[in-house]
Amino acid sequence: MDKIDAKTAMEELSMMLIYLSHFTERDRIANLDDKYAWKGYDFDVLNQLDEKDFIRQGSHRSKSMYITKEGEAKAKELMEKYNVADW
Repeated sequence: MDKIDAKTAMEELSMMLIYLSHFTERDRIANLDDKYAWKGYDFDVLNQLDEKDFIRQGSHRSKSMYITKEGEAKAKELMEKYNVADW
């Protein structure tokens, strides 16, 4: 595998970690297939992922983010690239 720049690596690895650490809401309103994750990542990286529609941050006060279907697909693609097994 060729080396990638640090900025790209942060974005790709963050997307994989966001996906791998996701949780679902168990209340009556949420769809059990919807995936959420905590916002414990670099804000510039989160903003880039949001702009690419891989995640949705909601309000800036929210402590969690929503993983879009595109984001889930991208994370799975990256996991294949880095040879990481899914749960």
